[in-house]
Amino acid sequence: MATTLLMPKATAVWLVDNTALSFEQIAAFCSLHPLEVQGVADGDVAGGIMGVNPIQNGQLTREEIERAEADPSYRLKVSDPKVRVAATTKRKGPRYTPISRRNERPNAIRWLLRNHPELKDAQIMRLVGTTKSTIDSVRENTHWNSANIQPMDPVTLGLCSQIDLDLEVKRASKGTASPDEADTGTMLLTAEEALATAGGRTGTTDLQPVDESRRPEQDEDIDADSVFASLKSLKNDNSDND
Repeated sequence: MATTLLMPKATAVWLVDNTALSFEQIAAFCSLHPLEVQGVADGDVAGGIMGVNPIQNGQLTREEIERAEADPSYRLKVSDPKVRVAATTKRKGPRYTPISRRNERPNAIRWLLRNHPELKDAQIMRLVGTTKSTIDSVRENTHWNSANIQPMDPVTLGLCSQIDLDLEVKRASKGTASPDEADTGTMLLTAEEALATAGGRTGTTDLQPVDESRRPEQDEDIDADSVFASLKSLKNDNSDND
């Protein structure tokens, strides 16, 4: 049964410093790009991240590392966990943080405030499992341990997953758009609404009023005899003139 590697960047730091594995092997094991692993080795990536020993947390064995060191084409495999944890249903609300990692939450909060200022307090609370008062104290440097707080990636600390962090950042970036622009579209008006709108802006419309006196009477009856009599008289007048 495949398992997910905990703290991949921190694991990559440890493997770079303590093994002879190639960048490609470490990248494949930690789900990173080989150039990113090279940046870890050069000190350009994952600066300030403390390496995590995958042997101690039971996700890798010394024999597996030695086998990979002897064969550069070999790809490391994550060890199956010795304890199976039942999957829990996802629920809304603050994320539960293990007691052993709760003292790392101020470091994660400072990292989020520095690197993702667009995040709202509610989003940070969901990611780290903290309270608004703690976020305010870290932001205002009034936290009781403010002098020792160092910004650290919450994903590296294991407080949240990279997927959750990316999702919250995406939501925050969408929230920067104007709600009116996001929710309002182009709507067609009826003729009556368009005329009423134009009249409200200018005080009058551009249409001229219809002269009712020039409108033909639709209900007036036509007398055929009078029409023929008029035509006959016109014909006789023309004959006399000739």
